[in-house]
Amino acid sequence: MVRLAERGRRSRVITFLLVPLGLSACEAPVEWASYEVLFTLPHDPGAYTQGLLYHDGFLWESTGRYGQSTIRKVDPETGAVVMSRALPDTLFGEGLALVGSELVQLTWKAGIALVYDLDSLRVQRTHRYEGEGWGLCFDGRHLYMTNGSDSLYWRDPETFEVAGVRQVLFEGRPVRGLNELECVGEHVYANVFQDNRIIKIQKASGHVVQAIDAFRLRLLSGAPEDPDAVLNGIAYHEGSDVFFLTGKLWPTMFLVRIREGSQRQGFK
Repeated sequence: MVRLAERGRRSRVITFLLVPLGLSACEAPVEWASYEVLFTLPHDPGAYTQGLLYHDGFLWESTGRYGQSTIRKVDPETGAVVMSRALPDTLFGEGLALVGSELVQLTWKAGIALVYDLDSLRVQRTHRYEGEGWGLCFDGRHLYMTNGSDSLYWRDPETFEVAGVRQVLFEGRPVRGLNELECVGEHVYANVFQDNRIIKIQKASGHVVQAIDAFRLRLLSGAPEDPDAVLNGIAYHEGSDVFFLTGKLWPTMFLVRIREGSQRQGFK
């Protein structure tokens, strides 16, 4: 009986000591930012957008679906496809990143990353990886990659070997379905699959520090009543500090400027 009582007392003490630790570990509330739509641009309504980036005056886009996947160079003002290369019917295109003078494109379930020459879109070589490929971006040092889970991986751009991983947390809760990515400074912006929100992730910690509710863009986009026509596509225009945003099967691309600070909301 004495031992049982002592065990109970120790349990209460341990619980008491842990409570303050848990409170101190809570993350700061995520800031919800608003945005201003600067321009509405045309976008190929047949493009099942999986990856998007801006470089040298053009948008570079990866599109998905078996038998329809492509990598393409797009005129942002007209939405016209300037150059395109189709993937084999067995590959489903996913995230896209620019590394030097080469484009790296993920595939969904094949475990193959295709490396293209930027000028010709000819495949130069491939990388192999385990698991699914979803989003990809390059920050000048590492490739950041997602696989649909709540993890953000970084890889060596030369070998494609995993160099590290962070769990992505929104106010302490894991965020699954991390999809298309864009690297901007010390942060990674990410679409969340089948969600209207874009999150800004601190690379060093994996914590979400800002979120944008893009539901209004979905309403303005003219997207079809199709469950697959979701928000997906973030490209940063470094020169003017704005973003190109679009979605799968959307006939519209938006050029937006994100404003700091606004009302906090919940996250599903």
